[in-house]
Amino acid sequence: MLAEIVPAVLQEYGAAARSRLFQYIPAREPRRWLYDLVADYPQRGGRGFRPSLCIATARAFGCPPEDALDTAASIELLHNAMLVHDDIEDESERRRGKPTLHATHGVPIAINVGDMLGLLGLRPLLVNFRTLGPRLALRILEETERMASETAEGQAMELGWRHENSTLVREADYLEMVLKKTCWLGMIHPIRVGAMIATFDSVDPDSFIRFGFFLGAAFQIQDDLLNLTGDENDYGKELGGDIHEGKRTMMLIRLFEAGTAEERERLGRLLALPRAERTREEITWVRERMDHYGCIEYAREVAQGLAGAASHEFSLLFGALPDSKDKRFIEALPRWVIERA
Repeated sequence: MLAEIVPAVLQEYGAAARSRLFQYIPAREPRRWLYDLVADYPQRGGRGFRPSLCIATARAFGCPPEDALDTAASIELLHNAMLVHDDIEDESERRRGKPTLHATHGVPIAINVGDMLGLLGLRPLLVNFRTLGPRLALRILEETERMASETAEGQAMELGWRHENSTLVREADYLEMVLKKTCWLGMIHPIRVGAMIATFDSVDPDSFIRFGFFLGAAFQIQDDLLNLTGDENDYGKELGGDIHEGKRTMMLIRLFEAGTAEERERLGRLLALPRAERTREEITWVRERMDHYGCIEYAREVAQGLAGAASHEFSLLFGALPDSKDKRFIEALPRWVIERA
């Protein structure tokens, strides 16, 4: 079946990117409070979705995998840097099945580790100047700068809503935030740079934005759903953590729209509390109201529609390419993102 190819490719390409990634982590002091911790999140594994998508796109367009490997390693380093900082900003307790870095070692050390991961993410891009040539390497560096800016803007939107305890966030606002925070790093950027590497920057990178957005938005909504309905051992983070953190997910937005005035007022009061003061009873009430108003099923239907749109965009972008494992992997992703556990 088509979807069976996804885990195999993720395992193969994710392992290759992580292997290259660790070559960029210095084997020198200070180890205990820096470089050993820099390696922590990457060593925990993860699916390696982002670097795999970069490599697979490059290969689908006819590129040897080695040409895209440093860029893929950079993507994974930058992703882990953002995870460290996101966990601090969200006050998250678990990451990939273990306590978050700041929960174990404190916020100051975790911030410094995240900073170093981000700096190390630039090193593979500098190596590209030698292996890919200065013009293409510079274009990839420019693409990386745009991705980082888009991601920071999306994170700012989400943090701002929580800081102001906004109860007026709408579905369109959420999707714009997801486009910036999730889709650019997770899908759009890996696809763009993968195609650029393979075609020596002769392809229009903007043609991949729609596919990356539809795929990434379906991915994010499914991730938000798993936070409510998944198995905590498989999910790797605390279930219900998004409600604890006050994240404006599609389900929460839908609840604000569907609930009574009294329920909206209660929900607003709950979200105004510091995270530590949001009780389990109140979180359970929010979850029950979501079920009552069909918020979870509504979000699931939206995710399925976005995945269908992604499949259509795939046919336009990749349909004329020769059949390959990599093309079949990308084709299978829209279905995989909404069926994954």
